[in-house]
Amino acid sequence: MDFFGSMDISASGLEAQRIRMNVIAGNLANAGATRTEKGGPYRRKDVVFESSSTEFSKALETASGKQQGSVKVVDIVEDNTPFRKVYDPGHPDADKEGYVSMPNVSVPNEMVNLISATRSYQANITAVNAAKSMAAKALEIGR
Repeated sequence: MDFFGSMDISASGLEAQRIRMNVIAGNLANAGATRTEKGGPYRRKDVVFESSSTEFSKALETASGKQQGSVKVVDIVEDNTPFRKVYDPGHPDADKEGYVSMPNVSVPNEMVNLISATRSYQANITAVNAAKSMAAKALEIGR
């Protein structure tokens, strides 16, 4: 794999994880939003990734039986899990029985997802730095 190919793969991972972190931040910011523009409580959003292969990665996939290549964000979808019902008869969005539909965002789960995205982002930065270091060493050999 050439230098720019490895940088492209790491860059795609950085971009994908940055988008994922932004979506998670939006979920956390709206964890208590009971009223949205669409009406009803906020629905948690999730990122859908897809692998995009290069010619080299296709050959490597054939030889190794493992999928290689970069990653891209295909879509940001809403989670259709049911809303939580909380008894709060004084809330302006409460129904006739006094229950409020709360967003389907679980703050602990979102924090775990955020840590995972951060670690993936850091791993891609480490890969970029390793590729830069190897390229610098290769240039030193040529002197």
